[in-house]
Amino acid sequence: MSRSPHPIPRHPLTLCASLVQNPVNLGALCRTAEAFRLQELVLPSWQLLEDREFRKVAVSAHRWQPFAVCHSLQLPDWIAEQQQHGTTVLALTRHPQGIPIPTFVFPQQTALLIGRELTGIPTSLIERCDDVVTIPQWGRVESLNVGVAAAIAAYAYVTQHPLTSTAR
Repeated sequence: MSRSPHPIPRHPLTLCASLVQNPVNLGALCRTAEAFRLQELVLPSWQLLEDREFRKVAVSAHRWQPFAVCHSLQLPDWIAEQQQHGTTVLALTRHPQGIPIPTFVFPQQTALLIGRELTGIPTSLIERCDDVVTIPQWGRVESLNVGVAAAIAAYAYVTQHPLTSTAR
């Protein structure tokens, strides 16, 4: 909690986790979003904030992190609304046309759509996104945990767009 008279700024990056189902993964995403001072974490439902497993992994991050809710069936409308407000919506997934995160230049106002465990992001939603970003991998396992992938992408974003104030 800041003791400064001025609020700590947030990065204009939104993590959209509407497809994520596991409360443990959502708790990890909450903790990541708060640690990087991200603008918003979009959850599939408000009930998750009361889930014991979610809170256990989030530690206390759920107290400080701003949230929104968007059910997965509403994602096409959510994506369109973000784009209408000038936010670039990126699908974070393994994809043949995906741009590797180390070479991607993140727009200032960005929303990252994170895929469902095991099945990823449906093609119909990928097609609605402005771009696809991917995390290069060299191992035999073809995917990363959603929380790990989102943390890598969030870190890449914040290194390109550092906060102007370092107040803590």
